[in-house]
Amino acid sequence: MSNTQPPIRCVIVDDEPLAVTLLVQYVEKVPGLTVVFSTTHVLEALQVIEQGNADLLFLDIHMPELSGMQFMKLIGNRCKVILTTAYSEYALEGYEHDVVDYLLKPFSFDRFMMAVIKAKERLEQKQATTAKEAPDHIFIRAEYRIQKIDLDSIFYIEALRDYIAFHTPSGKVLSLESMKKMETVLPAGIFIRIHKSYIINRNKIEFLDRGKVVINGQYLPVGETYREKFMSQIGII
Repeated sequence: MSNTQPPIRCVIVDDEPLAVTLLVQYVEKVPGLTVVFSTTHVLEALQVIEQGNADLLFLDIHMPELSGMQFMKLIGNRCKVILTTAYSEYALEGYEHDVVDYLLKPFSFDRFMMAVIKAKERLEQKQATTAKEAPDHIFIRAEYRIQKIDLDSIFYIEALRDYIAFHTPSGKVLSLESMKKMETVLPAGIFIRIHKSYIINRNKIEFLDRGKVVINGQYLPVGETYREKFMSQIGII
């Protein structure tokens, strides 16, 4: 069981293939960063970001389908943005969108790293704020009582016929709650739906083996409809 921070999930959007290739190479040099998606067509990145699968976006400004400024309006504050462009006149407008940094092409790896350090600081601040706001427990309906469960004690949640079961170090706790509700109330960055019958605590993952997640010695299947999103959430493509 590992408590290391998950990698920062990066999306790269630039209509120039060589620019995309360079940014992919730069990202791959930096420990703690991973490329989850790269494209020369800006609209292809929209779904990835809207699904919450990106932490940091490297975004060109001048693109034929949609400008970088227009794209930022579509995605709102779903992820942090570093603008990459050959045009310095857009810098002020970029900062009005609260971008992390503005990389003027051609930029060196050193300059890229300065922007990445800023992004890491912003993301760490956001995570710290979220951690303060996030509850460390939930109350569930269990038989004839309301029971408190510490989130860190949950290995995974299993859907049964008439109940759901919280698997914890002290055993199973049966509840009348629904899986759908659990997806809503549990912290999305920690608890991940991997199957119609399973929600897992990502901090409890021991390893992955032939399409299954192993937690507390149990081999849990990853459903086909959940596989791509799950792999992206844990930083594996």
